[in-house]
Amino acid sequence: MIEVKEAQLATGTSDIFNQLGTHDHEQVLICNDNQTGLKAIIAIHNSVLGPGLGGTRMWNYKSESEAINDVLRLSRGMTYKAAISGLNLGGAKAVIIGDANTMKTEALMRRFGRFVNNLGGKYITAEDVGTTTKDMEYVKMETDHVVGLPESRGGGGDPSPVTAYGVYVGIKASAKKIFGSDDLSGKKIGVTGIGKVGMHLVKYLHKDGANVMVSDINESALLKAHKNYGATVIEGDGMFDAEMDVFAPCALGAILNDETIGRLKTKIVAGAANNQLAIEHIHGPMLKEKGILYAPDFLINAGGLINVYSEHTGYNRENAMRDTEKIYDTLLEIYKTADRENIHTQAAATELAEKRVNDIMQVKSKI
Repeated sequence: MIEVKEAQLATGTSDIFNQLGTHDHEQVLICNDNQTGLKAIIAIHNSVLGPGLGGTRMWNYKSESEAINDVLRLSRGMTYKAAISGLNLGGAKAVIIGDANTMKTEALMRRFGRFVNNLGGKYITAEDVGTTTKDMEYVKMETDHVVGLPESRGGGGDPSPVTAYGVYVGIKASAKKIFGSDDLSGKKIGVTGIGKVGMHLVKYLHKDGANVMVSDINESALLKAHKNYGATVIEGDGMFDAEMDVFAPCALGAILNDETIGRLKTKIVAGAANNQLAIEHIHGPMLKEKGILYAPDFLINAGGLINVYSEHTGYNRENAMRDTEKIYDTLLEIYKTADRENIHTQAAATELAEKRVNDIMQVKSKI
């Protein structure tokens, strides 16, 4: 059963609708199940190009408002990510409130799958931070509207290597723009967030001969990056004060803000994290004014989405990697647009993504 308390609605409805209206979201579903402890939010931002596809993040949010804000920002990013990558998908995302290490169960994930199924295909889910391909197997027991399944089940398996590859080619394209060559040998590259994507990225960079620095709260991940790839460990938030050629944030969002941008000593920011700019219209221009090239997050990290989308046509990892490689050329086009129009790169990427959505909306409106 879905439980919604009238008192909560009375005090929060106007705020929620204001947030939905800000970026023109279509639908938000609040999911609650007392028996399993499930508390989830599914946000569908835009379905003009196709059903909304976006992973399910499980995170121990400090408040429900923080969870709502996160899912709205993430789902909007998925619309742009699909549009700019040329995929016939809309944008959506889901968050489950809770500690994935202690609260996640088969029953909880299957109950979540029932909620996904009730949307009738308007939302397709996949794994994200705090969820795994095994969790998606549980979801699959209750709905067909799920991708990111293990390869043994006909899916694409873990998408993180493909996401990391997209970030890697995006870094190379950015280096081409700034340094005139995409050769990364000898370049100092700082990676924050050495999770599944971050570790694969470190591996790609190390293979190219880059001097990699890493930071994370996970000591074992840092040790692995140092032992296997010779990465230099940077303690705490010291990465913001380190001299480097490329900064690659690969953890959670809003990492680029008034305080951190002022400290950065890099020529390029190009990482896997979603929503890196705390406030786009403020911090995008701030990076531009400081002479730092920013690789728009929803493009450079699109490899994971490209990977799961390919499951619709019969999964092939080589095809997914080849399609992800196109991020290189798209990014260079965005940089040209930003220079030509004298705008920051996130605005240029958003402009391109919105144009595709609007063009297809016009096509569909014709009788």
